Amino acid sequence: MGIIRAICLSPEKGTAKQDQFQAELIAQHGLKTDAHAGDWDRQVSLLSFQKIEDFRAKGAEVEYGAFGENLVVDGIDLSSLAIGTRLCCAKAVLEITQIGKECHNHCAIFKRMGDCIMPREGVFAKVLQGGFIKTGDEINIIKTYRAAIITVSDKSSKGEREDASGELAKQILEAQGYYVKVYMIIPDEQVIIENEMKKICDQGLADLILTTGGTGFSARDLTPEATIAVSERLVPGIPEAMRMHSMAITKRAMLSRAAAAIRGKTLIVNLPGSPKSVRENLSYIIPELEHGLDVLTGSDIDCGNLK
Repeated sequence: MGIIRAICLSPEKGTAKQDQFQAELIAQHGLKTDAHAGDWDRQVSLLSFQKIEDFRAKGAEVEYGAFGENLVVDGIDLSSLAIGTRLCCAKAVLEITQIGKECHNHCAIFKRMGDCIMPREGVFAKVLQGGFIKTGDEINIIKTYRAAIITVSDKSSKGEREDASGELAKQILEAQGYYVKVYMIIPDEQVIIENEMKKICDQGLADLILTTGGTGFSARDLTPEATIAVSERLVPGIPEAMRMHSMAITKRAMLSRAAAAIRGKTLIVNLPGSPKSVRENLSYIIPELEHGLDVLTGSDIDCGNLK
């Protein structure tokens, strides 16, 4: 949990922002009347209070807003958060889109001090949900899990067929608040599937991997084999639940060879290749995946609810 120490606005770019007691965040725009608001990914800028205090301790006399920041936040090391992290304050919701920025022309602070914290410590966000905020309001991290989608298809990897299944999985995840960090289309080659899964898991790129395709009886359907090969622990209950749910729709669901597994702190779940089956299966299991990811990742972050 953090606290908003200052809300700063400026009517023109290139000028220091002035501390305000309260302001309005507008969805897909930014802070009302602020010069940096607009239809882009850096609608709101944020700095951690402690970083400003550390800079002041070096002898810098800087007021809130001097670095061009909109929000000064106490209690959260903002620059340590991952892109895609969501923050809620009152009814407003922000999503971090960028950490740091390139400084083309050194500001007055840099020229005076030989340093400026905004290029390395500044955090930028877009507004997902608007609302009024004021100094002293709590600001909390919304639990956001990172996801990777791997579509396994010879035809789609060659551009011969649209990847409707992967796109649908992405839509469903994002609607549930997941941040889809990785999205790829690869051929039905077991070694390639294994290598991509290993890279995502071992480099900590995602908390959840969803695969689409390669779960049937064809000789090229090897996604379950690749999943089992990279697995450290199997999670049989997830594919069992998907098959049970789909059996009420079609008995052919018994032919699915989908698997689920854990490698490190990443959960891997195989989905079928058709959009219809992706919707049926993912919509059924997704309400319960969050609890599993909470336990797997050891998450104890408070979560908020998007409208």
